[in-house]
Amino acid sequence: MDLHIEEFLRQAHRVGDADLTVCSSGNISWRVGEDVLLSGTGSWVPSLPKEKVAVCKLATGEVLNGVKPSMESGFHMGVMRERPDVNVVLHFQSRYATAVACMKETPINFNVTAEIPCHVGREIPVIPYYRPGSPELAAAVIEAMKGHNSVLLLKHGQVVCGKDFDQAFERAMFFEMACRIIVLSGGDYTVLTSEEIDDLDTYILGKKTH
Repeated sequence: MDLHIEEFLRQAHRVGDADLTVCSSGNISWRVGEDVLLSGTGSWVPSLPKEKVAVCKLATGEVLNGVKPSMESGFHMGVMRERPDVNVVLHFQSRYATAVACMKETPINFNVTAEIPCHVGREIPVIPYYRPGSPELAAAVIEAMKGHNSVLLLKHGQVVCGKDFDQAFERAMFFEMACRIIVLSGGDYTVLTSEEIDDLDTYILGKKTH
């Protein structure tokens, strides 16, 4: 497990280096067999230390190493239980995507470039504000991510998932890129049409978007 923890730390620090999280904002998890590694409650993902990594049983949530997991561990493990294809869940609060999450009028279409429907998702569910760490938030995220890979949390942040660290990281970065375009355009932006997105599905053989 030590080698897995070292890799988990490296990936957490990569998230921080990309400015996807600030100080204690955000959290990350990784399925390892029947267990899950999670950033500990109150920990700083950008500088996550080994002693702040919680190891839990996925099936029950039982803590195996005495480290209390993130308050958002409920939706991390819930998503993994619902989706055997998901091994990494990342909750982040990047600059532009969080600005979008706090807008009075939330965008209903994020498909500003081809990367969004191809990687982030053709549709991105928007989840109403629930208190961070609450059962209501966990339930809403789990339900939305049964059929989607990315969600926007109003007045809070974002969650993405993936089969591995690279896929989750890529989704987070392109999510942030889309929101940067939306914000910097002042709301005056265009999106791909349904026909253009369908053409991408045809062109990228075997690509499945949610």
